[in-house]
Amino acid sequence: MNTSAEPILPAYPLEPRAPSVWQTLSNALIITRREVRDSLRDWRIIAPIVILTFAFPALAQFVASQFAGFVEGFGAELIGDRMIPFLLMIVGFFPISISLVIALETFVGEKERRSLEPLLSTPLTNTELYIGKTLAAMLPPLVSSYGGMLVYLSSLVYGDLAWRPQPLLIAQIILLTTVQALVMITGAVVVSSQTTSTRAANLLASFIIIPMTLLIQGESAIMFLAPDAESPNGIGALWAIITGMCVVVVLLLRVGNSIFNREELLGRTIDSLNLRTAFRKLGRAVRAVDEQGSLARNLADWYRRGIRLSLRRLGLATPITAALFVGVLAAGSIFGMVSDWQLNLPRGLDLSGVAGNLDAYASMFFGGEVVSTIFWQNTRILMGATLLGMFTFGSLALVLTPAVYFILGYVVSQVMLAGYNPAFLAPAILTHGVVEIPVIVLATAAALRLGAVVTRPPKGSTVGFAWTVALGDTIKLWIGLILPGLLLAALIEAYVTPVVVAAVIGG
Repeated sequence: MNTSAEPILPAYPLEPRAPSVWQTLSNALIITRREVRDSLRDWRIIAPIVILTFAFPALAQFVASQFAGFVEGFGAELIGDRMIPFLLMIVGFFPISISLVIALETFVGEKERRSLEPLLSTPLTNTELYIGKTLAAMLPPLVSSYGGMLVYLSSLVYGDLAWRPQPLLIAQIILLTTVQALVMITGAVVVSSQTTSTRAANLLASFIIIPMTLLIQGESAIMFLAPDAESPNGIGALWAIITGMCVVVVLLLRVGNSIFNREELLGRTIDSLNLRTAFRKLGRAVRAVDEQGSLARNLADWYRRGIRLSLRRLGLATPITAALFVGVLAAGSIFGMVSDWQLNLPRGLDLSGVAGNLDAYASMFFGGEVVSTIFWQNTRILMGATLLGMFTFGSLALVLTPAVYFILGYVVSQVMLAGYNPAFLAPAILTHGVVEIPVIVLATAAALRLGAVVTRPPKGSTVGFAWTVALGDTIKLWIGLILPGLLLAALIEAYVTPVVVAAVIGG
């Protein structure tokens, strides 16, 4: 009789399973509960939150009442009505801005108090620690913000003003407050995890507060001037801002989680800036021709291997940019079909007479230096898109440069609606566009990659190294392809395009 028992475990070792999403959140909430309890024990944190939750809404309600009575005396009741939702948004914003100190001290504050080492020695992963800390920084400001808006809204609805707003407008303000809080707090947590002192974190907080303040000013202008301010569907521009802010929140969370490292956080004691080393690394990245950083032997080798390497590193940024440009062109054409936005161009005009005056039109539009004006106009737009993309994860690079193609699609639709054959526009666009359009797509793709590389650096690479390589590739492409391409396109547009267009129209 065989009495041998089968083994309970298999003969090969089991691979550790990756924690599920629910397990990650469960572990992160352990940190969140601890942090919230510590915050609620500190009267220096609780007192401002309570004051801003109850006292500031009362002040805002008093201001709204006085302002409404003042403008009614001049027959401008509409201004008073538009002021009320703006104050509601401000009531929600102030507790978040004041409570930002909680997020700024998330990591660096505990490091200075020497209470961070036991926390980082726990078996929690970097992701669980980061999510737990971020949630703990979000909850008190959001609760204070919602409480303040509830107090203010109750005083408006049941008070002397008896305000009856559109429900979706209130929903928009609540969503705006929420996404603004998430952007500020996630940005502050990123700052806290990368600085070495609370003083440095507080100074860097200005790069969070100032853009958000400017955004608040833009939102207030929209609330006062939007033609759909009384629409039951809410203000369309505010929906666009909410969507964009949600994208920023996701990107900030991704950046913060990707660059958070507990070993670096404990080991870094002071930040130092060595410009000589930084420029040396950047120069090497510009001259590199392979993944190992080998330097180009000569200009031909730099073009043959180095430029090809930088083009390959763009990856998905190039097809994404090209697809966006095509989509924006189509969107401009569709927008032009809307009756409210049509130009109603005159019909039946003889375009052949325009052919002989193209040079005069070009001189009038561009001035005496046609080539330099065209070259500088395209260069500064692409440089601006690159600089904006560096600080917006590449997103604004995909907003600034495609705008001209939206206008182009709109113009084509207006020409078609007026009964003209839009084929005469092809030589005006494609003659120099065969050079200019690929160059613009390339510059935009490089700007997109430069801004987005921090959200997901290559495996085994630090964020700083990955960004340095991306910046080196961007400079390399600008020197090797973009600037020469823009100059060539300007020459063709100034001297060849008018001749081709005149021949097509005049024929």
